[in-house]
Amino acid sequence: MDINLFGVARLIQLALPEMRKNGYGKIVNISSVGGKVGLPMGSWYHASKFAIEGLSDCLRNEVKPFGIDVMVIEPGGTKSEMIENGAADLARISGKTVYKDLANRVTKMYASLAANAIEAIEIAKLIKNGIEAKNPKTRYMASNARPSLLMRKLLPDKLFDRMLMNQMK
Repeated sequence: MDINLFGVARLIQLALPEMRKNGYGKIVNISSVGGKVGLPMGSWYHASKFAIEGLSDCLRNEVKPFGIDVMVIEPGGTKSEMIENGAADLARISGKTVYKDLANRVTKMYASLAANAIEAIEIAKLIKNGIEAKNPKTRYMASNARPSLLMRKLLPDKLFDRMLMNQMK
């Protein structure tokens, strides 16, 4: 929460006075497919990304009268150490608890996420598109985030949950 939410909020607080003074600005917040889809064993990460989504939605309407745009970037898995480190932390923290079976299944799912991860340059291009757009979209989704986000939007919660958990068998 400190990095993914409170750090972001503080940077926005620092930049907003100058943006308001200039009558122009673009705030780009990095969320995640995890800001719309919560995976088991990732509660705090997902809470921080859901919070970024809400913060951005509220802020967008607050600062629009000052000529400031707020957009959200929603990547799926991106090639980095994050997936590997997350799996290692999960195994270390929960691998010998009552959640060990679930932790093992989630760790296996992380391996499939890593296999389908996109290069960071794709996220950089989304950011560039948003910054350069005269009238930016509110959200820019990475290609590997679209299927999950579409399913989340279309399916009832319990059906989506079943589908998600079935992927971890």
